[in-house]
Amino acid sequence: MKSIEICIKDAVSFAEKQYEANKTSATEAIAKLHDGNGEGNDFLGWLNLPSSIPSDLLDRINKTAERLRENCEYVVCVGIGGSYLGAKAVISALSDSFADFYAPKPNSPKVLYAGQNIGEEYTAELEKLLTGKKFGIIVISKSGTTTEPAIAFRIFKEMLEKQAGKEAAKDLIVAVTDEKKGALRTLATQEGYETYVIPDNVGGRFSVLTPVGLLPIACAGFDIVKLVEGAAEMEKETLHPSDENPCEIYARLRNALYQSGKKIEILVNFNPKLHYFAEWWKQLYGESEGKDGKGIFPASVDFTTDLHSMGQWIQQGERTIFETVLSVKEPAITRRIPEDSANLDGINYLAGKRIDEVNKMAELGTKIAHVDGGVPNIKIELNKLDEHTLGQLIYFFEKACGISGYLLGVNPFNQPGVEAYKKNMFALLEKPGYENETAAIKAKLK
Repeated sequence: MKSIEICIKDAVSFAEKQYEANKTSATEAIAKLHDGNGEGNDFLGWLNLPSSIPSDLLDRINKTAERLRENCEYVVCVGIGGSYLGAKAVISALSDSFADFYAPKPNSPKVLYAGQNIGEEYTAELEKLLTGKKFGIIVISKSGTTTEPAIAFRIFKEMLEKQAGKEAAKDLIVAVTDEKKGALRTLATQEGYETYVIPDNVGGRFSVLTPVGLLPIACAGFDIVKLVEGAAEMEKETLHPSDENPCEIYARLRNALYQSGKKIEILVNFNPKLHYFAEWWKQLYGESEGKDGKGIFPASVDFTTDLHSMGQWIQQGERTIFETVLSVKEPAITRRIPEDSANLDGINYLAGKRIDEVNKMAELGTKIAHVDGGVPNIKIELNKLDEHTLGQLIYFFEKACGISGYLLGVNPFNQPGVEAYKKNMFALLEKPGYENETAAIKAKLK
């Protein structure tokens, strides 16, 4: 069952000629993906992943999650970039907005995150929270040597072993890593941790439907079978080029807008639960397309909140932007606005209406204002927020990203620029093996 719909009528008029001209190139891009003859073709493992995930793997992930849920008040997900963003996007979208403020319940641990920054206060405060608590760790790293998660894992592994005992800690640590090589694989083998494999042909930003994302999501208590089923349905729906293929439509149109001078795409949501989904989306598109001096800059806003901060710029600033709006058709909860006899706030005209009715009119009013102000508007409507819908949305954006990158003329599956800051950081920290780089960077700083 289709859970998402794309509407382009308020965007295509801004670049109709380019949109039509991109049809042939989009067909070629889809063929490149499916034939595996484009740049980055050694990282296409995500393409047919949803339909090929073995049921016994999902069963094992659920069994591991059940063990952690039974023995932990908190599960610390250690990873950075694609190693945590996909899981956090799904968990945040499906969780109670105030879940973090409730105490953990039996068999319902809180999923926390570490290794996604190098914040000293953040790390110390997480240590304070976990002191005396029952917790487990899911450490996610292909190499085991990425600086941010390596620091976090060293600290929280030591803490867990002190609190639970080294032997018990073995059953409370799960490593998601390379199948055969790397520091984390070596450690996991030595210590006897349960492990899951990050497929060699799936890049981090495309990895949410592998154990990288599925295990933390299952630990949070959500249905990973339905998530994968939703993705598999979108996979099937987008196999062939056509004017009905939503991935092709989105990729063609965003490139047409880029060609017509729209250099910034703002992913908009009118539901605060989708904030971290936008963070995942920003990595997916920013890392896939921002190279060779090209690429749409991916930004995001939470409406209506950010209409009171960014709304002025979007309405009347430089006309180099377009919006892609995520709209949730039916919230899971109904709440109506009460009447007040004094009516000092003047909103009795809204009495009896659902809060979401007001939100939908804000959404429509914003769209009209922004389109009138020269901002193209693509709308992606979700029936509701559940695992099935999010699975479809994840695969939709992944597939569209591959098509879009090939349309743009870049390799969507590498990220050579990410290494630049790391080399400088290692040189500044005087990491062994970086002696020449250390000398060079110190000379530059004089």
